[in-house]
Amino acid sequence: MAESRTIVVTGCSSGIGAYCARALRADGWRVFATVRKTEDMPPLEADGIEALLMDYTQPETISALVKTVAERSGGRIDALFNNGAYGQPGAVEDLPTQALRDQFETNVFGWHELTRQVIPLMRRRGEGRIVQCSSILGLVPYRYRGAYTASKFALEGLSVTLRMELQGSGIHVSLIEPGPIASRFTANALAKIREHIDVENSPHAIEYRRQLARLEGSGPINRHKLGPEAVYAVLTHALNSKKPKPHYPVTTPAKQGMILKRLLPADLFYRLMRWTD
Repeated sequence: MAESRTIVVTGCSSGIGAYCARALRADGWRVFATVRKTEDMPPLEADGIEALLMDYTQPETISALVKTVAERSGGRIDALFNNGAYGQPGAVEDLPTQALRDQFETNVFGWHELTRQVIPLMRRRGEGRIVQCSSILGLVPYRYRGAYTASKFALEGLSVTLRMELQGSGIHVSLIEPGPIASRFTANALAKIREHIDVENSPHAIEYRRQLARLEGSGPINRHKLGPEAVYAVLTHALNSKKPKPHYPVTTPAKQGMILKRLLPADLFYRLMRWTD
């Protein structure tokens, strides 16, 4: 019987990570799923998934994760799906610099550290897949999401460069760029805006209140929002195709955004995005 391929999936307490970890397990992968809290481990373990603690902001947990997976798998990591992240809302002028640093610590620096620790294991085998769950906001801007957009733009630049540098090694790098996906992402964003943004004393207070109403669920429903299975559909292609794509946009708004950015003059495109909601 062939040995199961091994994958590390991060951010598996809910949403995209939790869904993809279970779907990969059902498809025959040996799944190592990371969470930040001990209480999030039992539901994954009950489904035959090997759950491990890791926090992108704590480098020692990243090293411990890679060491544990290597020991259990005999040094085999066939794939890495970087997924765990959060979004810090707020107008750029209202963002405390520390909040921006924190955003990059989780969404960029932690991903980079885990990726660079996994690559040597893949090089020894002469093959591997690295899939980054980016965002359409890594390709197009969006008001009041400057910190998150900046972190994803940085991730895109690092990842496409890494893809070029790994050409010929047998290791392939792909980016998934979802638009709106049903998850706890919105709830986490709501907590972050309350933590770091002085809503009432901002010149953007009226817009913040409108955005908060939407985040709290009393605003209009996003009819384009899809479930995490939409991400899994392209993840399987990135993991299994002989020629995985560099970019996988997911949801209609994401695909439209990529097309419009290519076709429209820059000024017109940015004015259009100014009124997109």
